[in-house]
Amino acid sequence: MTEISGDVHGVQPAPGPAPDPLTIGAPRPVRRPLLTQQWRDLAFLHWPVDARVAARLLPRGIRPDLFEGTSYVGLVAFRMCRVGWLGLPALPYLGSFPETNVRLYSAGPDGRRGVVFLSLDAARLLPVLAGRALFRLPYRWSAMRVRRDGDVVSYASRRRWPGTPARLSMAVSVGERIGQISGLERFLTARWGLHASWYGGGLRYLPNDHPPWPLHRAALLRLEENLIAAAGLPPPTGGPVSVLYSPGVPVRLGLPQRSRPQ
Repeated sequence: MTEISGDVHGVQPAPGPAPDPLTIGAPRPVRRPLLTQQWRDLAFLHWPVDARVAARLLPRGIRPDLFEGTSYVGLVAFRMCRVGWLGLPALPYLGSFPETNVRLYSAGPDGRRGVVFLSLDAARLLPVLAGRALFRLPYRWSAMRVRRDGDVVSYASRRRWPGTPARLSMAVSVGERIGQISGLERFLTARWGLHASWYGGGLRYLPNDHPPWPLHRAALLRLEENLIAAAGLPPPTGGPVSVLYSPGVPVRLGLPQRSRPQ
């Protein structure tokens, strides 16, 4: 198993309480959503990464979440669809667009598991500006495309603004539905919130709620990318250890919550 590593200068993951148990459904359902949306045609690619390398890219107070002692970086490409605010109808045009994120797996000071996004490339400028301004998330405006031809789904992006130029060209072949997911597959996909630095210091946790993932095996047919390196990690030197596909789920996102020690 090839692990992404690098010069970590003695950086160690911060200690903290044991993370919450992994659950196939949201442990804290979102009752009053801030946002509703659908995530469609998702490809999940993952590589192991040195936890000390991951730790230096996380917000202060957040530590890498580990599966059997290993941290992972995810490259997740999909279509964002039918985004709506505060229970209002989905936005036409602006509410549907391709997106690709590079993410690390995190545990907060209160033990809640989540993700930390190192980058989020999206094809609509206004949602990019809103995500950067309202939630301090590292959105990037990119030219993007998602296409499906039979069992083959292809993804492409080229970053426009801001930051380091970055590209993605990827195709996966969708296989059979997974009946019983493994512990690692649950760890990588059953994520019920994100951690982010907030205005004025401190941390926020943005919860989400959706049905259990319908996951399929997938074969990687093509991958050319520098999104991972552009996000601050050493580029992978081997293929991903996990490749999954999902047709998608409807999602509810809750209000940002303070992330504090228990």
